[in-house]
Amino acid sequence: MVNKKLYVGNLPYKTTSDQLQELFAQAGSVTSATVISDKFSGRSKGFGFVEMSSEDEASKAISMFNGNEMEGRKLIVNEARPATPRPMR
Repeated sequence: MVNKKLYVGNLPYKTTSDQLQELFAQAGSVTSATVISDKFSGRSKGFGFVEMSSEDEASKAISMFNGNEMEGRKLIVNEARPATPRPMR
């Protein structure tokens, strides 16, 4: 079984990885949920990634949560693109 990674954008800044996992568990089996935070300040960057255990669950999660409001912010949920190497700063 292949895990499907989803990008979740426009998250309220106080959302935790646990809350993200709880939310997406409504759509199926969540393998992992991570809210990305700034490595210097430790504050949330307002987006994260959720891994669903199947393609069907990932599709269901996208249709359930994309455009849905969470604490007044419309969530953006779509299939995560593969990470591209970033140029060194």
